[in-house]
Amino acid sequence: MNKTREAECRAKAKKLVSKMTLTEKVYQLRHTAPAIPRLGLGAYNYWNEALHGVARAGEATVFPQAIGMAAAFDEELLGLVADVISTEGRAKYNVQNKYGDNGIYKGLTFWAPNINIFRDPRWGRGHETYGEDPYLTSRLGVSFVKGIQGNDDKYMKAAACAKHFAVHSGPESIRHSFNAECSKQDLRETYLPAFKALVTEAKVEAVMGAYNRTNGEACCASKTLLQDILRKEWGFEGHVTSDCWAIRDINEGHGITKTPAESVGLAMTNGCDINCGNLYEYLLQAVGMGYTTEERIDEALTNVLTTRFKLGILDEDENGNLITVDKDNPYNSIDYTHVDSFSSKEINLKISEESIVLLKNDNLLPFNKNNISSIGVIGPNADSRKALVGNYEGTSSEYVTVLEGIRREVENSGTRVYASNGCDLYKDRVENLGEHSDRIAEVKAVCDVSDVVVAVVGLDATLEGEEGDTGNAYGSGDKPNLQLPGLQQDVLDAIAASGKPAVLVVLAGSALALDKASTQFKAIIQGWYPGALGGTAIANIIFGKKNPEGHLPLTFYSEKNSLPEFTDYNMQGRTYRYMTEEPLYPFGFGLSYTDFEETIAKVVAGPDAYKTVDGQPDNRNIYYKSGDDTIDITVKVANKGAMPGAATV
Repeated sequence: MNKTREAECRAKAKKLVSKMTLTEKVYQLRHTAPAIPRLGLGAYNYWNEALHGVARAGEATVFPQAIGMAAAFDEELLGLVADVISTEGRAKYNVQNKYGDNGIYKGLTFWAPNINIFRDPRWGRGHETYGEDPYLTSRLGVSFVKGIQGNDDKYMKAAACAKHFAVHSGPESIRHSFNAECSKQDLRETYLPAFKALVTEAKVEAVMGAYNRTNGEACCASKTLLQDILRKEWGFEGHVTSDCWAIRDINEGHGITKTPAESVGLAMTNGCDINCGNLYEYLLQAVGMGYTTEERIDEALTNVLTTRFKLGILDEDENGNLITVDKDNPYNSIDYTHVDSFSSKEINLKISEESIVLLKNDNLLPFNKNNISSIGVIGPNADSRKALVGNYEGTSSEYVTVLEGIRREVENSGTRVYASNGCDLYKDRVENLGEHSDRIAEVKAVCDVSDVVVAVVGLDATLEGEEGDTGNAYGSGDKPNLQLPGLQQDVLDAIAASGKPAVLVVLAGSALALDKASTQFKAIIQGWYPGALGGTAIANIIFGKKNPEGHLPLTFYSEKNSLPEFTDYNMQGRTYRYMTEEPLYPFGFGLSYTDFEETIAKVVAGPDAYKTVDGQPDNRNIYYKSGDDTIDITVKVANKGAMPGAATV
């Protein structure tokens, strides 16, 4: 969108605000903004989700969870995914608006992506992020935002939101009262770079504050974060929203203020434009008591309404009257046939395949189905739809579990598939009236009659996720440890004891302790939450129709590694950047069925770059430029194996 159009939208928003009473302004600053009939302003709900597909509003393409898409290390493909999401979002908005449905999850203001740093593997919401690396997170986040917001000169396709600002990654159970303390170095080198990139490069339309405090300031009312850094230093011009009901935490959880009026006054004054929740009703009191000003409220509402004008869902006709459907808006023509379409499914399958990480392969994979008469598929996630999707998900028109994907792949080859869920995901029995480990005999029986075995274990979003989101078994959504829950390891022990060639497939959104499994299984696949078509993608990897190309976007720790306290936000000892111990599988790890050769072809280095290799001068293919301290490296990649594939440098 060009600057002239942005200025026009802001001017129209400011004009509209000037026509409102203070009471009307205040109620427009909740996520549920009511209609103002006298002005021709319709109701609008700012709360919508699109983390890996349009969420919580019926049918949509359900892509792999964010952590899985990060494992693809593919900026361009993630941008394409985001473009599909915004297309489907427009299609759904257009039809919902046509039939008068403007409720929650029905707007074009998407509260995604989550670009917090996955600093601790116990954090339940880590699978919503792009992993532990600030650079990878920033590159993927920028691509996602650009894909969501589009590149039209006049209209924004949908509005993205960078969350949760800032220094936020658990624990979930105390997020409403927790103070995340970090050094200036960690703040600038780890927690802020991705947010800065989304603001300065991608021009993200919104930023969401976090529940916690950062260095003593409530994030949704932080002068340091919202004014000094976001607005003044980075030049952010969009709007800021609170996380949902986070404003009440300022007095109830953090104890910074004593009353709701003080809390909303502090948040508004320091830069939080819109409240997800209803506490901003107290702004009327806050103005009267001098905690904030009507001028600041005008500024906040102008920021918020500017987004609706930029989206083209609010505009003026030639007479200056408000309209909600602009005939010139190209996105108004996107119809419902675009929702979870055939082309969307193709992209979904592609990124699902690219996200899968091969962690181990002792000459077992890929399987040749023509040489296998029977295959056993065992485990609580083998036929689980929940394990495909993660959280903040939509409803797919089609789901393919791992069991279904394997069955479809071998159905014409004469291979018989035996199946057992083996155990519950976390309980000690499958049937409520059953006895302890009531499926272990079936596991052994399936192994007996199978040539090869595929074990599918892990987690789902009922175990790891957001506090209170699914009433999960761990309460807060965080993991108590990195072990496979319930009896899953017992099932793996039984499979290993059978002596049958076995592949382990882990469906989980985070790192689990796989030390023992890595000695028991000849092949291990990290499948994440691979999306609605994840079973097809995993089957394609197992049977060699697709080369595994994913890489770990976070460290997989060994049981021997020591983790700092969950509440310690110091980065020392955390992630591949700062840990000193040897992990089980390092950041960036991922095997392939083919062999790649990488050769540094040329290095162009600035004056401050290293001029030595192993202590000796190195002049091979190195050209020193003056005037900067950057290093440009050109790498040639050649596939030396027999199978087509791609490699991430």
